[in-house]
Amino acid sequence: MAGSGTSDALTKARGIAPGLLLSLGVAVAAVMAAPWLKAITAGRISLPDMVIALVIGIALNSVAQRPFFQPGITYAVKTLLRYAIALLGLRIAFGDIVALGLGTAFMIVGVMALTLLSGFILARFLGREAGLGALSGAANAVCGASATLATATVVPDYKNKSADIAFTVVMANAISTLVMLAYPPLCIWLGFSAHETGVMLGLTIQDMAQVVGAAYAVSEPVGNTAVIVKLFRVLLLLPVVLAIGWYFLRRGDQAGEAKVPVPVFALVFILLAALNSFLPATPLAGTYQPIKAVLVEASRWGLLIAIAALGLGTSLSALTSIGWRHVAVFCGAGLMILFAGTGGILLLR
Repeated sequence: MAGSGTSDALTKARGIAPGLLLSLGVAVAAVMAAPWLKAITAGRISLPDMVIALVIGIALNSVAQRPFFQPGITYAVKTLLRYAIALLGLRIAFGDIVALGLGTAFMIVGVMALTLLSGFILARFLGREAGLGALSGAANAVCGASATLATATVVPDYKNKSADIAFTVVMANAISTLVMLAYPPLCIWLGFSAHETGVMLGLTIQDMAQVVGAAYAVSEPVGNTAVIVKLFRVLLLLPVVLAIGWYFLRRGDQAGEAKVPVPVFALVFILLAALNSFLPATPLAGTYQPIKAVLVEASRWGLLIAIAALGLGTSLSALTSIGWRHVAVFCGAGLMILFAGTGGILLLR
């Protein structure tokens, strides 16, 4: 029996190896291309390696369509992705989030809920798939590309789902980059304090990299507050994904991982967040920190490989068929988090 199990595992590994290696190759190429692109454009063009991996993957879609590669690409998008999301829990420390205060925490949760709801409403109003509304709402409400990929695990399959995921990832990065430049002056114009500015930037900017870039460019106190708020949003990623999954189940759809009340990767996410909150204050901190660094890097590469695989599975023709209604759904949810976040901060004064 043991021999049969080993043989089955080896057969499965051989099946997924080509597609997984292709996805890894695209991820490595993206990491190498990011600094090169910045250097040859004298810093005028700076794209995250995730976006570059997505673009390279889409360019190689015709190669990836061969059956030889399909099992590995599917494995990266559906299984490896969940491991990477679970490891995101290591970025969370509950103590920092508690320091925000109950009023701010409840305000953030309320704003995120309104943003997620707006994605669904706009998608329905504009005649788009509910899946697009879920992807756009979660990307704006939680954490951009990571939230998009996590939400994709519970959104039922539908025509052009892969293209919608790719579109949402690209939009999240593009809009994050724009608002990274626009929101700090807006906070000054609104007369926000350093704390309020940190809350605003941490709450309304989609991706972590742009939150850090915008907030620390203002000041260190603003940056520290913004990062804590952003981490609180990341902590809420799993509840948001579960809520979306249950929504699709109640509609009678087959919602992937949401068929299980609490997915395993959600439990691992929460467990790792708890360990990250407890272990740094113990004698084990010296041993824990190097292990954490390795696992955080593994999470980054897992997400990068998964998004490369997503690109490999997305045809350019599907992307070019996307119209203004898709853009309106995403941008509408982005405006919701901006207006609701601004209103919430003003109410807490």
